[in-house]
Amino acid sequence: VQLQASGGGLVQPGGSLRLSCVVSGTIFSLSVMDWYRQAPGKEREQVARITRYGSTNYVDSVKGRFTISRDNAKNTAYLQMNSLTPEDTGVYYCNTLSPDGAYWGQGTLVTVSS
Repeated sequence: VQLQASGGGLVQPGGSLRLSCVVSGTIFSLSVMDWYRQAPGKEREQVARITRYGSTNYVDSVKGRFTISRDNAKNTAYLQMNSLTPEDTGVYYCNTLSPDGAYWGQGTLVTVSS
């Protein structure tokens, strides 16, 4: 099972980014998808989850600003991030709970700075 995350970059406060995570080697439609992030000097935290049924939940700090979604035809999960603040800076990782086990992507760096 492999996960390929992309879409990170440098963005100004108030800006937006969309992260993508392409999953291969498992049945994506049966998999739970999570996005985590790790800020400098902090522990990794779960940011958002989408179940196989499309149900979502978010950490309080991103509610109303971030949206997780999935496209089962493309084996891809997304994280749309709006109204970004410097506190959103960090390495973002996708994670899957698949029929074949739990796996991590390689991470993509998001930097929010003016």
